[in-house]
Amino acid sequence: MAHPQLDNLVRIGQLKAEPPSETECRGLLHSALRRLEDAERNELSLESRFDLAYNAAHALALAALRFRGYRSEHRYVVFQCLQHTIDLPHAQWRVLDQAHRKRNLAEYEGDMEVDEQLVRALLRVARDVANHVGMLLKSV
Repeated sequence: MAHPQLDNLVRIGQLKAEPPSETECRGLLHSALRRLEDAERNELSLESRFDLAYNAAHALALAALRFRGYRSEHRYVVFQCLQHTIDLPHAQWRVLDQAHRKRNLAEYEGDMEVDEQLVRALLRVARDVANHVGMLLKSV
């Protein structure tokens, strides 16, 4: 199935076309699900839960992108492509965008300020993306 929007991103160098790997996708899904389980553990610090949920969401977004036959070296692009890989609603993408911004502030400026509401929203979106990725993998 052709993906004109994703192919446009290949043309401008934001994505690379690469044959999909079911093994890689399944490994990313497995890793993400384990991280989500850990991120739901309330005894962990909020910052750790955020980090686990964010990285799970990224692994899931990457699995969806790889399933479609593309790869990106840019985390943000991987999230942006969810609109085209699994038809993620804009409202859910905004949660990932907010989490990505928070992650960058923490990673590059040492400003780790997250709240429970963001972590819960991130977990909800990541679980939804996981369900979509699981359905993609069941189709092969």
